[in-house]
Amino acid sequence: MFRLILLSLIILLKSPLIFAQGYDVFGVGIYDVKFDGTSSNYATDIRFERRFDKTLINIGPKEDNFFYLKPFTGIEVTTESAFYFLGGIYLEDNLGKLLIGNENEWNFTPSFGLGYYDDGNGKKLGNKLEFRTTFEISYQLKNENRIGFSLGHISNANIGNKNPGVEIISFTFQKPF
Repeated sequence: MFRLILLSLIILLKSPLIFAQGYDVFGVGIYDVKFDGTSSNYATDIRFERRFDKTLINIGPKEDNFFYLKPFTGIEVTTESAFYFLGGIYLEDNLGKLLIGNENEWNFTPSFGLGYYDDGNGKKLGNKLEFRTTFEISYQLKNENRIGFSLGHISNANIGNKNPGVEIISFTFQKPF
């Protein structure tokens, strides 16, 4: 598994998208959080993502950057040896501009990705192909770094034999590259 992680990081860092601008995102959180009171298999979740500020698809009008889909790639590991390598798309919008029309330091970043999941000694999610949706709110500091909070969900969308899914709550630190 270590070789797979190392190979993935080398490919990520040598990618042509590496020359685009964006953010490196580092996250630490709680894996398998349950909001309904059912039993959980808590673990610590450690995440790295590289978000590229390169528009793949422009859906909306030019003055509204909320509809610019941008790529990301990432890796998540847990203290239960679970491993998730994924890629996907994200949107980013300034919350002030979105809600009151004036930009501020708060950003909203929803994302959707899919990738390879290995459960290690952790929760069995029912498939090797898993999908992740995440909603994140972050605050931009004066040096352009960001700190944030995210809520994510990983599941196989019922394409596996079972689909228990997991929720992840994380604190993030984002650094521009």
